[in-house]
Amino acid sequence: MRLSSVVLAFVTATAIISYAQAQSSPGMREDTGSMRGSQGAPGVRAGEPANPTISAEQRTRIRAYVTQHNVSPVTVGERVAVGATLPADVELRAVPGEWGPDLGNYRYIYSDNRVVLVEPSSRRVIQVID
Repeated sequence: MRLSSVVLAFVTATAIISYAQAQSSPGMREDTGSMRGSQGAPGVRAGEPANPTISAEQRTRIRAYVTQHNVSPVTVGERVAVGATLPADVELRAVPGEWGPDLGNYRYIYSDNRVVLVEPSSRRVIQVID
């Protein structure tokens, strides 16, 4: 009887440790929405993009870029909002380096007088700059 109690305690402890390790490993853990270690919204699964923080100065620089470079607007069927997925036929442009190093992994479109930042692999809108 004593041996079975020890074995049961050992098996239980092993299961608890395995569960704790699985929860702390990057592949199993729920992420806060970050792909780069920054905080995002709770409940967002790992691999979804973080919503980058864009300063007022960056917003001004981005709007000036679009105007100075005569970026052609694209037409999207509906008004684009954060979280929406852009159709595959909408061409995504590379984000210029002068917009800032934190935005280099994203793409953008110019539509309805707004710059729309997009996570390219999912085509999900992560930010709209009016």
